[in-house]
Amino acid sequence: GLLPRLQTSALTIRTLAASNSFSQNIPGCLWKLGRLNHVAIAVPDLEKAQSIYKDVLGAQVSETVALPEHGVYTVFVELGNTKLELLHPLGENSPIANFLQKNKTGGIHHICIEVDDINTAMTELKKKKIRVLSEEPKIGAHGKPVIFLHPKDCLGVLVELEQA
Repeated sequence: GLLPRLQTSALTIRTLAASNSFSQNIPGCLWKLGRLNHVAIAVPDLEKAQSIYKDVLGAQVSETVALPEHGVYTVFVELGNTKLELLHPLGENSPIANFLQKNKTGGIHHICIEVDDINTAMTELKKKKIRVLSEEPKIGAHGKPVIFLHPKDCLGVLVELEQA
């Protein structure tokens, strides 16, 4: 199912990020990529999704938190080595509402990777022609600065970077 694949992906990303040979392939990098923080899943029915993870799979599930500045409701599912973030639209201009119009049953929306210096990462990524979707970091669901990288510059994946 989905959970073993996500755990395998998280382990692979964590192993690659921790690997000395991997990090040595990035010349002159002034910031460091850290661990996988979470995988975000857009859901059309937040209560049903919470119930599946809590009541069916037995996971620890957080309370629902509204983030009006991001246009989402969030719920975090603890997995031990990482988290799942369940996203549901909040307001008419929610990016999750747009995602769910194209993906009626929901699906993986983005991955979030921690960085040790988000401002330096943002500056260097722009120099490398990676588009950042905001001019400045915003405060994310964990109360820490975050930025999003354009999926067309990241192999079709929306990547969130979060200050560790």
